[in-house]
Parts: sequence; structure tokens; C-alpha cells
Amino acid sequence: MISYNIITGDTLAKVFLRIPGVGPGNMLAERHFVIAVSTILFTLPLSLFRNVSKLGKVSLLSMVLTLFILVIVLIRAATLGPKIPPTESAWVFARWNAIQAVGVMSFAFICHHNSFMIYASMKEPSLSNWSRVTHFSVGSALIISALFAAAGYATFTGYTQGDIFENYCRNDDLATFGRFCFCVSIITTFPLECLVTREVVSNVFFNGTLNNYSHVAVTLLLVGTCTALSLAYDCLGIVLVLNGVISATPLIFIIPSACYLKLSTERWFAGENRIPCLLLIAGVFVMITGFVMAVMFPQDCSHGAEMFYCSASNPSSSTSTPTTELLLQNSTEF
Repeated sequence: MISYNIITGDTLAKVFLRIPGVGPGNMLAERHFVIAVSTILFTLPLSLFRNVSKLGKVSLLSMVLTLFILVIVLIRAATLGPKIPPTESAWVFARWNAIQAVGVMSFAFICHHNSFMIYASMKEPSLSNWSRVTHFSVGSALIISALFAAAGYATFTGYTQGDIFENYCRNDDLATFGRFCFCVSIITTFPLECLVTREVVSNVFFNGTLNNYSHVAVTLLLVGTCTALSLAYDCLGIVLVLNGVISATPLIFIIPSACYLKLSTERWFAGENRIPCLLLIAGVFVMITGFVMAVMFPQDCSHGAEMFYCSASNPSSSTSTPTTELLLQNSTEF
């Protein structure tokens, strides 16, 4: 929820800057104002729903917008990518800090905390239907994420930011449309995480039952806390890394494997327990190593800074003249 707010503030502010008359000093271009307004008008009202099935339509909208964003990233990979000089050793398979990437990728695929609520919201909750839904969902997410990762990195190589839309130039209208779609997608995803968090709070502190007043109070507390933290910190990369190694890794690798081994009657590393054991060990290693590396070697954050290739020649625009091409070539050679 914190990362979603950071993305909303960073991205919507750039969208509003493309409105005529809105400059850098305008209130609409201030990330704190954008986060506060989007929270009050959109994420908080959607988060007040009690049943996750109520979010079905907005989730469908989020998926459709994700496909639009993917098309935009692929177009820019073809049009903008060749104009940006690749960084040194850009295509090596992995570097020493690849462990942090494992945490981020785990965060992208984490859905375990939503499983019970989604299963209960199905019209026909059966194992066969559940298997079909999960395989289709995770499979499509894998394909879309791989395309995003490949196209995004191929475009910017070592200059890639934690939020890929930080890489696109502010005067790129196609990227601006992508930013808008991205923000709408994020805003419609935020409530799902809030509903899960509220469900956990309800089960732990209220015996699984919240009256109307408690429901509103807990929701306000959760949304308000996450909003305050996102207002205080604006670098998405470190948030994603910490989310991955502290939250996603235990939920994906450690806890399910530990539960399986606890319920199994066989010895560890025997028969069907071998894979859960390996997943458990790998999860502990990624969690500890990723956290230590995130603290000792934090990623650089160029939040709000225009990238060097975003010159007056506007290389990311959909049209260009021979003069702008020459200016870009000279700056690249320099």
C-alpha cells in the first residue's frame, strides 16, 4: 500500500504537468497533494467495501489498463531504446546484488495473502475452479511481467529506475498516457491490499468481527498510516526491495514450506519433502541476504529528476526532425 501511494504521487504529478498552465510550482504537480487527494477521493472509499467481490469490476479495469501500458512500453522499446546508449556490461546475466531482485520479483507474484478471501468470494468455490483460476492468473502474470521486464530493461539498461515511468521524458505524450493508465491501475489495486490487511487485523484483535464503527476506524487507521509513510518517503526502489525480502519471501517460500513440513509424517529431505526443504532454505537465504544488502547498499534514487537523454530535442516524442536526431546523436557521442 505504501509503494502504491508512492507510485501514484510520482506518476500523477507528471501527468498533471502536461496540463496547460500547470507548472512545477503548481499544487497539482506536488506529490504530497496528489497522494492526499487520490487517497481521499478514490482509495479510501474503495477500501471501505467489506466484500472483496465488490472490487471485481475495478480489478477488471486494472487488468485492461495493464495491457495498454504494456503496449506503450513495447512501443517505446522500439522507438526510444535505440537512441539511448547502453550502460557498460548491460547484458551480463546477473550481478552481485541480484538477490535483491529476487525479493522484488517475489513481491510482484505474491498473492497468497489474498487467497482465502478470493476463494470465499467465488460463485462456485471448488478446488477445480480454484486451480483453474490460479493457474490462469499466475500464468498470465508471468507472461506480462516478463514482457514488461524485458522491454523496460532493453530500453534503458543500467539507467532503469525502480519506477520505470521515471525513465520516460516528461514531454513524452505517449508515456504520459501510460502514466495515467498506470495510476488508475494502481489506485484500483490498493483497496484489495487494504481489505486483506483489515481482515488480518479483524481476526487478530476483534475475533473476526467488525461492527460498522470499528470497520471504518480500522480502515482509516490503515489507510492513514500507509499514506503518512508514503508522504514521508518517496523512493520506490528501496520500498519494493524491503517489501520483497521482508514480506513476500516469507509468504511465498518460508511459511508454506514450513507448514507443509510440519504436517508431513516423513523425515526432512526424504521423498516429497525435498522440494519444500530446498524452498525453505532458499527463502531464508534470500530474506536475510536481501535485507542486509538493502541496508548496507541502498539503491540510488533519482526521484523526480529528468534523465540525461531527455534534452530539448525531445527524443521520446512520437515525431522528430533531422535536426533533433543530429542533436541527440551529438549528445550521445559526447
